[in-house]
Amino acid sequence: MTPNPPHDAAESSPESSQPSPGRKAPRPKVPTDLKVLVVAAFVIAAGYGVVAPVLPQFATSFGVGATAAGAVMSAFALMRVAWAPVAGPIMSRVGERRTYLMGLAVVALSSAATAFAPSYILLVILRGLGGIGSVMFTVSAMGLIARLAPPSIRAKVSGYYATSFMLGSIMGPVIGSLTAAWGLRAPFVIYALALVFAIAVAAWKLRPVEARTDTGSVLLPMTFSQAWSIGSYRSLLLASFAHGWANLGARVAIIPLFATAIATASGAPASGFGSGASVAGIALGVFAGGSALSQILFGGLSDRYGRRPFLVTGLVVAAILTGVLGGAGHAWSLWALCLLAGLSTGLYTPSMQATLTDIVGSKRSGGNVMSAYQACADVGQIIAPIVLGAVIDDVGFAPAFGISGGLLALAGVVLFLTPRASFPQKD
Repeated sequence: MTPNPPHDAAESSPESSQPSPGRKAPRPKVPTDLKVLVVAAFVIAAGYGVVAPVLPQFATSFGVGATAAGAVMSAFALMRVAWAPVAGPIMSRVGERRTYLMGLAVVALSSAATAFAPSYILLVILRGLGGIGSVMFTVSAMGLIARLAPPSIRAKVSGYYATSFMLGSIMGPVIGSLTAAWGLRAPFVIYALALVFAIAVAAWKLRPVEARTDTGSVLLPMTFSQAWSIGSYRSLLLASFAHGWANLGARVAIIPLFATAIATASGAPASGFGSGASVAGIALGVFAGGSALSQILFGGLSDRYGRRPFLVTGLVVAAILTGVLGGAGHAWSLWALCLLAGLSTGLYTPSMQATLTDIVGSKRSGGNVMSAYQACADVGQIIAPIVLGAVIDDVGFAPAFGISGGLLALAGVVLFLTPRASFPQKD
């Protein structure tokens, strides 16, 4: 097999080479293997959501303060970033399916062991191990989508996967709040069992993917330098960082604080509907619901009309809505803005994933390329709560939301300026 050229040929295929909106072609069905990934994504996210509400309390049960409890949360994300350069070569060597199953197994074992952690130090170590497994199955899932999704429905499949994960994230905390009555250790056992179920289904239904092309040639890996030479990939890394900052880090860290401030200013009760906790919960829920709905409705449109318009439009609209969130003065205005922001996020996230898989293609292994993309989002998620927390302490919430919106806008502008020819044709 002749390896794909690093960037000249990849950048020479314009978006205009994709089917025109007026041409109707039969739409292929989503392969069974990818349906398995979609179902597993829901189970994984729901399991993680079960653990999330009790993890800080579990950490403080060892007699540590809030800062140390936060370190437990950071250990997971930090190890995802640290292990990302290793996860790519592992996937290229043993294949996407094995890496996916190995990653799930690592998280399942670490979660089960966490339930019986005898000390704070061991708790931190076990959560870090969970981060290693998490980046392994995340990167390999992206690789499987690239290899198995028909090129004409890549964004649609990416939207299904992201929506399933989002819905699991919504359901998980609800389940976790109920299981917390069984004790702080029980949710970790439930998470482990959920992952065991996901492993069993994936091992049963997910076909082994040969590291060879249809002609029998060995599947060559795409190097990071090859991907870096493609303009759309460089722009995509910035978008991934901005998305991780604004929608994974800032949203989870700042919106609960902002909701509490709004509730307190309006004289809301300390508990029940209208309290800071309920306002925050509804805000996060409607954001996730809006994003899920948007991805269901619009996730596949970039397969027909091109990636770039949805990337640029979604990022710019999300930037505006994120930037004005800090001006919300009442719970209802906060919920409305969160819903609209979620809807705008669902416009661009499937196209981000689909653009990445277009760049790698189905005839190459892209472990390093995909792990770098994921690491950018993880870094944004880690840094945002720290930086924006300091901004809020000094100058308030509005500038903090403005910074997040500014990063999204910057990513949108950069993608707008990225030449159309830099977006590879779907193979």
